[in-house]
Amino acid sequence: MIVLAAALLLAAQPAITLDGTPGQGAAMTGRVPPGATLTLNGQPVAVAPDGAFLIAFDRDAGPAATLLATLPDGRPLVRTLAIAPRAWRIERLPTLPRVSQPSAEFQRRRAPELAQIAAARDEATDAQGWRQRFVWPVTGRISGLFGSQRIYAGEPGAYHSGVDVARPTGTPVVAPADGVVILAAPTPFTLEGNLLMIDHGMGLNSAFLHLSRIDVKPGDRVAQGQVVGAIGATGRATGPHLHWSMKWHDARIDPLLLAGAMPH
Repeated sequence: MIVLAAALLLAAQPAITLDGTPGQGAAMTGRVPPGATLTLNGQPVAVAPDGAFLIAFDRDAGPAATLLATLPDGRPLVRTLAIAPRAWRIERLPTLPRVSQPSAEFQRRRAPELAQIAAARDEATDAQGWRQRFVWPVTGRISGLFGSQRIYAGEPGAYHSGVDVARPTGTPVVAPADGVVILAAPTPFTLEGNLLMIDHGMGLNSAFLHLSRIDVKPGDRVAQGQVVGAIGATGRATGPHLHWSMKWHDARIDPLLLAGAMPH
């Protein structure tokens, strides 16, 4: 009886609970007692009224992270997380230079484009898609993996920031989770082409590049599975495909880890 009482008392103690595995490029949901505040490595993490929250780890995240919850009465709860490393696909091209010099026209157009993307990511909405199990916005052959990188004559290029799915132009693209449209490019961007961005709440957003068309506009609420556009090859693309990238605040994360294995 004493053992049972002790076990019940232990189970009733406030705690940080987590769902998922901490790793480079991964996202996790969790829960703290309602009313608690939360930080990850000293940075504030938003907590929903029911105590639920979302955290994620950049592709290049270090080996450990610390979650600190502060209860309404001031008591601290601490969880130290070991961040699993990933083996990224690295391609070495020892005889090729990294990049050619960008043209003056590219440089003139690029700064305003990057400003639009940054402003969109700064928008905070009440979207609840972050609570859902994500689905693939399109199914097909994965032609590019998140995190892969080329090394040009010993100089690293930028790593691949999303996952590519090769399908014909015009193939419908659906929202992978509920959200609010935060950017629908009125004209094609230099690199991204027709760019659509959806906020899923709690700092989590998706970007869909190279679209042939965009079917929604900024401010629209979209539901998981709703058609939001179609695959294309606009911008800098060698052929029709969807490039799907995701960020949680400043952390670039792997969409494949949220959506799971590609359905056949």
